[in-house]
Amino acid sequence: MKAVLFKNIVVVLIAVFASVNLFGQPGFVDMQKANEKIAEVFNRRADSLKKELAAKKINWPIQAIYIRSFKFDRVMEIWVKGEFSNAFSLFKNYKVCAQSGTAGPKRMEGDYQVPEGIYYINEFNPNSNYHLSLGLNYPNASDRILSDPLRPGSEIYIHGSCVSVGCIAIDDPNIEELYVLASHAKAAGQDFIPVHVFPVNYNEKKSLEYLANTAKSNVALQRFAAKLKTVFTYFEENNNLPVITVNKKGEYTVY
Repeated sequence: MKAVLFKNIVVVLIAVFASVNLFGQPGFVDMQKANEKIAEVFNRRADSLKKELAAKKINWPIQAIYIRSFKFDRVMEIWVKGEFSNAFSLFKNYKVCAQSGTAGPKRMEGDYQVPEGIYYINEFNPNSNYHLSLGLNYPNASDRILSDPLRPGSEIYIHGSCVSVGCIAIDDPNIEELYVLASHAKAAGQDFIPVHVFPVNYNEKKSLEYLANTAKSNVALQRFAAKLKTVFTYFEENNNLPVITVNKKGEYTVY
């Protein structure tokens, strides 16, 4: 019975994603800066980031970062920790200057949808065609169950250049900041940098009205958006991340 239960629950994102690998990756920043382009980015952004964080009483270099993006609102929030034991603090908001699709998750290659759900950064790409990019682990465990089994899509990034076909695009100065912040978090031991993509900001009345209208005849979308709202609400109440699993139906379960 226990074995069956274990097989039916796939861990996607747990609180340790925002905690510490005790050994860290202290050479990760140096490895990134071995690329001449990235070295210039660090030289351009590090001092201003340090000053901005100091103004918010957040230690530099940061120890952890959490990214959440709201599709309808076109806003990406950057939350950070100066110490692993702290709660997350909101550092700043970035405008999402380009994205494609409507409310709802990505379910197949070529649907032009930005994914929605619980992800983490799995790639740092200094040689992106879109200035810089950070890859997301799409398709995740939920997507692999619910998306097209043969063509779920792939290569989803947060990147610069303000163009998008299924990715989340921010402007070049912001992707530079984010790349530097994420690099320092990874160097500090945050191996799985969480990225949560929501259909809307659930605190915004206009956004909720849009979601209700879009999903009014789509029960599956209503349930999916409601489940993501439990993740949003947990973080709003705790400024830390919940434990999230995926059941055999591909549904997120939040603890």
